[in-house]
Amino acid sequence: MSSRTSLSALALLTVAAAATVAAPAQAINYIPSANGITWDVNDAAMPGLDTGSIRATTDNSVLSVAGLRVNVDGVPKHRMDGELLRGFGLTFDGVDEFTTTKAVNLSGIEISRHLKFARTANWGRWVDSFKNTTTSPKYVRISFGGIFGQNNGENQSEVVDSSSGDTGVTPADSWVEHATPNASATTPTSGPTQNGPSAVVLGTPGTRGALAWTGIFNSRNPFGSSIPTEGMEANLRGYVRTLTIKPGETVSLVHFVVIGRNETGGGRAAGTQIAAVRTAAASLASTPVLDDLSVGQKCTIVNFTIAGLDCSTVATPQPEHDSPTVSDEPVTTSEYDVVGKTLTQLQDDMTAGKTTSQEIVRAYLDRIAAYDTGQFGLHSFIKVADDAMAQAKAADEARAAGKKSDLLGIPVAVKDLYDTKDMPMTHGSLVFEGFRPEKDAFQVAKMRAAGAIVIGKTNMSEFANSGRHSESPWGQVWNAIQPSSTAQGSSGGSGASVAASFATFSMGSQTGVSLYAPSAAGGLVSLRGTDGLSSGAGVAPLTFLQDYAGPLARTVTDLAKILNVTTGTDPEDIGTVQADADSKRPADWTTVLKADALKGAKIGLVPGQFTTPSYGTQGSIDRYNAILDQLRAAGVEFVDMTGSVAAPPNVPGNLGNEGWFEWIRTHPNSPYAHPNEIIASPKKLPYNRSTSANATDMTDAQVQAARDRRTAYKANWKTYLDANGVDAVLYPGNTSDFADNDTAALGASFGSPPTSNIGIPGMVVPVGINDHGHPLSMQFVGRAWDDAKMVGFGYALEQLASTPITATELPKLRYDATATPVDVEIEKVPEPQTEAPTTAPSTNGTQPTVPPTVSGATAKAPSLARRFSTRTTRIGKRTLRTTGTVLLPTGTTRAVACSGKVQVVVKAGKRTLSTKQSALGAKCTFASRVTLRAASLRGAATVTVQVRFLGNAALKPESASSVRMTVR
Repeated sequence: MSSRTSLSALALLTVAAAATVAAPAQAINYIPSANGITWDVNDAAMPGLDTGSIRATTDNSVLSVAGLRVNVDGVPKHRMDGELLRGFGLTFDGVDEFTTTKAVNLSGIEISRHLKFARTANWGRWVDSFKNTTTSPKYVRISFGGIFGQNNGENQSEVVDSSSGDTGVTPADSWVEHATPNASATTPTSGPTQNGPSAVVLGTPGTRGALAWTGIFNSRNPFGSSIPTEGMEANLRGYVRTLTIKPGETVSLVHFVVIGRNETGGGRAAGTQIAAVRTAAASLASTPVLDDLSVGQKCTIVNFTIAGLDCSTVATPQPEHDSPTVSDEPVTTSEYDVVGKTLTQLQDDMTAGKTTSQEIVRAYLDRIAAYDTGQFGLHSFIKVADDAMAQAKAADEARAAGKKSDLLGIPVAVKDLYDTKDMPMTHGSLVFEGFRPEKDAFQVAKMRAAGAIVIGKTNMSEFANSGRHSESPWGQVWNAIQPSSTAQGSSGGSGASVAASFATFSMGSQTGVSLYAPSAAGGLVSLRGTDGLSSGAGVAPLTFLQDYAGPLARTVTDLAKILNVTTGTDPEDIGTVQADADSKRPADWTTVLKADALKGAKIGLVPGQFTTPSYGTQGSIDRYNAILDQLRAAGVEFVDMTGSVAAPPNVPGNLGNEGWFEWIRTHPNSPYAHPNEIIASPKKLPYNRSTSANATDMTDAQVQAARDRRTAYKANWKTYLDANGVDAVLYPGNTSDFADNDTAALGASFGSPPTSNIGIPGMVVPVGINDHGHPLSMQFVGRAWDDAKMVGFGYALEQLASTPITATELPKLRYDATATPVDVEIEKVPEPQTEAPTTAPSTNGTQPTVPPTVSGATAKAPSLARRFSTRTTRIGKRTLRTTGTVLLPTGTTRAVACSGKVQVVVKAGKRTLSTKQSALGAKCTFASRVTLRAASLRGAATVTVQVRFLGNAALKPESASSVRMTVR
């Protein structure tokens, strides 16, 4: 539902219609195949990637596939030109099809996707349609592809077969098969294959839409005409077509993807899966399964010759979807440009009277509305503060009254695991949806006291679980610098919001890499401080004692000014008390910022960290080594590290569970009394859910033992540095490009600093971009309580090697003083209809088969809950209109199911204001209109809308579900 629920704003309500208990939250929809493989489909359902590509399959037959990149000739270019397309509103029919509900318009080319899966035959079909809505011909290049493997060696994908009978791919090929042969494979087709094989069926050679060439399926050069034979980019295959589309013409490309199981397990003989996939691909190439399409739709297909098709008298139909609204150019009502501005620059301009906090906040809000929401939004926020402008006004008044502070009037975006007294804390999960803390987290309170403006709560990986992605029921965060890539996790929203100039700085947290990775992905600085440097009070946990909360900023100078406020002893955080954090931090962090801080320093290099790994890119490694040369020239002495750091023995107890016991103890208004209710909640995303939980509280002795273990680990790290005679160890950031955001398996390859496991300081500094345009960073890691020293080293590196990294695809907005400011609404994305597979298939399943000659329309999905989705909006001042759709249970015919009625009840407290029944109409839609009168409301601030399906001849009535809406 909208993060600002009101009758004046659209809000999405998903109602479970199969049980009295709401159905569990899901992520994406899943389609099982006959051979035991499950396709994970990136549709519009949570986390809302909406690319139409495949997130993953069993046995890693593909790591992502069926993504679409499109280039439309001419200028100006749409910001998504050449990028991984998304925002189709792909909706699942509950059986085997996904349909576009809102086309993507790329420079006048209207693009839609239709997906269909043959459950009995282990293949999927993509029909991609392109309509020229302009008055002139358009030359369009289209790449269909994805990630077919990773690294080199046995996980490296190869072309093992094609319709030409070889491993080369040319326009003469109608299909291509990929696999990952392991070391024992004597020929490409002999197997065994490490992962499942896959094939892409390209169409009929010689047709208008036949294959033109194979390129690299990434943003660097998606329409280039060559692809490497080794290295990570060899796995990124894009099959390119070129088309000239006439004005008003619609053309379609059809692709089939066939997948098989691996041949290293399950008793599957070497080569059998490769052969089965080959057979299916060849059959589809010669006899494509298109029976479910109309003649008119078939007549738009330009990459297959379809026998017996007569298009001479057929009017070509348009794709069945809503055309995208051609929106006006986004504008800002703030005359002040915030793009790329640092905290220091903003503060200087406010002090000089060049701008105000209100102008700054308005500019950020306008950028959030333009670039964080909608079809191509980054999804970096879960909630935008309703009172952001009021906070800014108060800051301006405080400045006028003489208040001074580095953070006065500066907007900060806060990861949504920090407590905020004026906004919910969700931890990126429906488990905590609507939970309102009673007070601010310690660091948030300190920032507010210093005059900072909390502009909103940022998106994150649910419960901070992932370092690769930041996905939640409010969407999955996209990279601000590289529009197709992951923003990393779990603080991806915090990183993207600053990189995109939606806030001046942000607050994140790190248990593994969750400050480090998003900083790297956004070209930002961050410090994972020594355990106890900053308070974790009011910050929801992942791993007790290992969690660290801190800022992400544009520059080291900005970071130092923020640390002046956020670090130090908190009486309610025993870690800071035991450490006496106030005595360990400098009185003013900016005093350590010296350009020559690295002169004469001895810096350790761990062997292998700055050489090219199989997953890395040579351009990244070359850039890092060039910076090492710059540092040598600046007086740094590098030392090759020898020896290793011993990890102390583990101690009894579960620190993950203990974190929740501690959190519940410090939150009297917690909606849960025991961690088990949180850990096993059915509201979690399925891949984060535990089917059972038996959490037990750690004893005081066990907690102390865990603290002692981390203390011992810090001592071992100090010994390691002392033995090598170094001041710090330097690690590379990402050694690879950041992967496309639609894959579950990949994020980026990084150096391996041990900061989180030990609890020592790691200072991350951006150092420019690689030859592919992806941000790079380096990290200094020092001894415990060398935090200030690491910040000083980071500053010196920044002066030497850092260049500003900007989100060039998110340009400044045009100023329009007459425009009406836009309110920012963040909505949850729809819930999927299917359950995630709980385990890998226990049997071999059947082999891939030759496709059937008839449509798969009668195929039935596993049993799933039927749901309504309803939309509510205010019409005029008093009218509530409820509309929606009933989604059918599998196996029920549409004619029977789309009969009957729904009941809509509106209540204010316990009083019923209205009860109406509405008949289901075409496509199972319903509508109800309710007039709310002031007299009946009696001053009520909220109403509850309940929707209940009353049943019909085939289906039983279902329990009502409801949503509260604020009356404005």
